[in-house]
Amino acid sequence: MSTTGSPNTKLARIIADDISAHGPMSVETFMNACLAHPEHGYYLTRDPLGTKGDFTTAPEISQMFGELLGLWAADMWIKLGSPGKFVLAELGPGRGTLMADAVRATARVAGFAKAAHIALVETSPVLKSAQQKNVPLATHYTNVNDLPDGPLIILANEFFDALPIRQYVKQNGQWFERAVTVASNEATPHLQFQFTTLPLPVETRHLPPAVQHASEGEIAETCPIATDIARTIATRFEQAPGAALFVDYGHAHSATGDTLQALHQHKYADVLDHPGEADLTAHVDFEALAHAMPQARTYAPITQAVFLKSLGIEVRADFLKANADKAQAHEIDAALTRLINPDQMGQLFKVMAATSIGATAPAGF
Repeated sequence: MSTTGSPNTKLARIIADDISAHGPMSVETFMNACLAHPEHGYYLTRDPLGTKGDFTTAPEISQMFGELLGLWAADMWIKLGSPGKFVLAELGPGRGTLMADAVRATARVAGFAKAAHIALVETSPVLKSAQQKNVPLATHYTNVNDLPDGPLIILANEFFDALPIRQYVKQNGQWFERAVTVASNEATPHLQFQFTTLPLPVETRHLPPAVQHASEGEIAETCPIATDIARTIATRFEQAPGAALFVDYGHAHSATGDTLQALHQHKYADVLDHPGEADLTAHVDFEALAHAMPQARTYAPITQAVFLKSLGIEVRADFLKANADKAQAHEIDAALTRLINPDQMGQLFKVMAATSIGATAPAGF
């Protein structure tokens, strides 16, 4: 990955002015500005999904994904005692496709639809509009803290990867926070960003134990926002029965490595280019999420392939193909391959679950 970029966006100039006034900007602050700036932030100004966007998520690939997650939630609702009222929430619901498929798939589960309060946690005005069309009965919330009290089942697909991370570099036996600054290059008149480090070392207690003895020059990552959200969810499970399912790309155990990446028009781009116009993400540290949830019972992440197969995605594909023409059957096979093959989403994507203490183990684990 390049360490310099040549941005040419309105947000780039705003970031550059901030750096000029206050000094280098942490990777976390840079990423947050790129994704969530109120006027030019990536997620607040566009629909990023599909061929006209920058990436495609599993619910947009096939209805089977949302259907199976919906049935997982219904099964979990039964295991939690079929509460007469509960919150079915999705974090970062995209266009609402997953929830729409989940609601349709669970329509015949006795009592489920009547008991469910459908909640979508979203900040993007553009995506809220699409979600309202696809899931008209849903209520929108800005963050997890706003969700109503009571039993809670949460679905989160490709949510945590889009939360701002902090990066640290091992230098001279100490850890320094990685930051972004404006490059000083007289040969290039255009604005350029480059990576640097903040001047003072950081305390190692902020880093996972697994990376403490990293080699010189290695990079470690943390995501304080992600662990705060996980902690909030676990606290909710202390107060009322609940379960959560996290699906994302990442690693099962904390490790060093630079996983920050940018997608622009379905292609990888330099993370310092296109501020506000490219999707910035990082791999999820599932071990860190689990460590943030001591009040809950967590289930170690398994691959997306193992999880979807255990829920019967291959059987569901065969059923759909039985009523499909040749072209439709080919599309179903292609979607199945993309979701479960190890060289596509099957291996990189992981699935982690968490439940209230004492709850029956969730399906797939």
